Amino acid sequence: MELQVVKFMLMAQDMERAVGFYRGVIGLDCALQSEHWSELKHGDAVVALHSGGTGERTKTGLSFQVTGIEAACAEIAAGGGEIVQAPQNRPGEPITLAECSDPEGNVFMVTEYVG
Repeated sequence: MELQVVKFMLMAQDMERAVGFYRGVIGLDCALQSEHWSELKHGDAVVALHSGGTGERTKTGLSFQVTGIEAACAEIAAGGGEIVQAPQNRPGEPITLAECSDPEGNVFMVTEYVG
């Protein structure tokens, strides 16, 4: 087996809205967009969107590391996302972490290193 790329897939109820959020708010580059499958990239990382989402809140395990977590959360909320849990320092971990939801209901983490 020769591994080519690792993709993290999320479900989207509204593909246009989902692509718009990840491009305009998160800052990913759109590499491919169609009605049923889209791929957005940052470097070698790929976030893929698959149609058929229900919009229900679903934890994903996806995480975006940023600088300026408070400003990032404000941008997410202004861009149609939701702050599920405000930024908090994590005891024993060198990060501040917030949980956010995209407009499709996918819950992801936003982290910032501290220290």
